[in-house]
Amino acid sequence: MSDSVFCGIDFGTSNSSLAVADQDKVFLVPVEGDHYTIPSAMFFARKDNQAFFGREAMERFLTRQPGRLMRSLKRVLGSQAMRQGTMVNGELMRFNQIIAAFLDQMKQKAEATCGTALRHVVMGRPVHFTDNDAAADQRAEDELKAIAKRLGFEEVGFQFEPIAAAFAHEARVTGEKLAMVVDLGGGTSDFTLIRLSQANARKHDRNEDILANTGVRLGGNDFDKDLSLAEMMPELGFRSRYGAKNLEVPSYHYFDLSEWSKVNFLYTNKTIFQARQLLRETHDPVRYGRLISVLEQETGHAVLAATEKIKIGLASSEQYAAALDFIDESLQIDVARADFNAAITIKTERIIQAARECLRAAGIGPESVSLVIMTGGSTEIPLIQEQFRQLFPTADWSEEDKLSSVGLGLAYDARNRFS
Repeated sequence: MSDSVFCGIDFGTSNSSLAVADQDKVFLVPVEGDHYTIPSAMFFARKDNQAFFGREAMERFLTRQPGRLMRSLKRVLGSQAMRQGTMVNGELMRFNQIIAAFLDQMKQKAEATCGTALRHVVMGRPVHFTDNDAAADQRAEDELKAIAKRLGFEEVGFQFEPIAAAFAHEARVTGEKLAMVVDLGGGTSDFTLIRLSQANARKHDRNEDILANTGVRLGGNDFDKDLSLAEMMPELGFRSRYGAKNLEVPSYHYFDLSEWSKVNFLYTNKTIFQARQLLRETHDPVRYGRLISVLEQETGHAVLAATEKIKIGLASSEQYAAALDFIDESLQIDVARADFNAAITIKTERIIQAARECLRAAGIGPESVSLVIMTGGSTEIPLIQEQFRQLFPTADWSEEDKLSSVGLGLAYDARNRFS
């Protein structure tokens, strides 16, 4: 392969991918074994803080090996936590170090496959890292750029993820299409209206082809959170009562247990002590006792993994039975798709509203859209599918490469920019 190799990195909240391009072709690179995507997860072994990545990280955590699991790292970008860092097995680590380690192992695998150093990259980014905070949004991009430079990339560009997904699909478009890209990831939902044609596919400047883009900081992790609060957390005493005044137990533990990026911060002596103090007064000691067990055994991530499994199961089934024997050996819950739909209805409406805002910004109606490109794992959710098909009843649909189209499109963009 020649030295003129260009790289696209889709650093996702839930999954990541990397694609490369030369003058002749664009292709995904295996980033974990034979897999072209890798879960955006890291596990630090308690013994020596050795880092493990992706599926191996999840496997080590779920088999209860001692250590610290980290997910949803992308959501830290631009936040105060990015600057503060976090304690990992007793050692203070900065998030720029952690994210750099994750991206570096992807880069090294790609360079081994290509046989050359990668020096030019376009990184994917959501339309908004943070809603309604332009300073935090720019800070997040700057932080990611600094990490890429630290890894040896000499030229670093950024592209909105839905636009990158459009570039990946453009290679298969015949004629000209007005496309709505629906990119629903783990942490964000982004929308772009763009004119696609093979005649324009090699252009670097596509501004005149982009009619509008909008986004909202909602995604699959937020659906997991709503499902957890509706179905999982009541089994740990959520909304139960305590004391002579029949007060509702504090809810903040349950909200943090339902979010990948916050659950690690609950495993403290102070949190466990506070929960134990309340156990004496609770009206539901069995369920509330399960909360204390989860905190003491640090199985909050296992609760989230079980919630995610329920969500995935309900994508293809109307009912899903989940065994939660890691909490209580006899505990099982049955969840109906209708219950899941009810839990995520409000956030689904916000996502649809963001898509409508994209149409309004472009000054067009949904009937003008000839192609809808669905990308990102959350587009598998039946309620999401139903709502978008109602919004665009006359459009053609493209749903190929849902987890990898952004990475491919970023590599197309890198070649057009830097070649």
